[in-house]
Amino acid sequence: MTTRKNHSSIVKMTYFAISLALMLVLHFAIGSIPVGTTKISVVLIPISIGAMLLGPAAGAALGLIYGAIVLIQFGVMALDPFTAILFQNEPFMTSVICLVKTTLAGFLSGLAYKLLKEKNQIVATFVAAAITPIVNTGVFILLCLTIPDVLLANFVEAGSTVIMFLIVGVAGWNFIWEFVVNMIFAPAMNTVAVVVSKRLNK
Repeated sequence: MTTRKNHSSIVKMTYFAISLALMLVLHFAIGSIPVGTTKISVVLIPISIGAMLLGPAAGAALGLIYGAIVLIQFGVMALDPFTAILFQNEPFMTSVICLVKTTLAGFLSGLAYKLLKEKNQIVATFVAAAITPIVNTGVFILLCLTIPDVLLANFVEAGSTVIMFLIVGVAGWNFIWEFVVNMIFAPAMNTVAVVVSKRLNK
């Protein structure tokens, strides 16, 4: 019994390390992929995979790590103009935005998969894959609405509104492409989840 538990723990740690490594490689080696006038991130894929394979806590951990990387790189080091301006004006709320959105996305993705997988694993996979970009973008928009003055002063053009800027100018196309990419990779995520589940139950 103890040996089986140790084996399961080692396998879980291994898959967490693989998910983390994939996330880091995608972020640092590929970064954001330009599509037309917008850029999309593929980092939500390993967060979704880790959440499904290892549960809500692992999904949250991966999301938190990625959020911290984004905060340091784009906010503190000012490698992204949008995040840098937010951080210079509202460092606390910018930190909250960066850390909370991906953490919650990973957690809820893993929770949805955990609750649904016994009923239908394929449905659970697609729902979990969809939740990651939905929550990530939704939480981003909601939290950005707490700092409207910064957005109005630096980004929102005359005649527009903060909510329109966030939905159309910042999150719109990014969300659509990230959602589509996660849905495309969902069948592959399901295959990996089935294989890992069998290994964990050996």
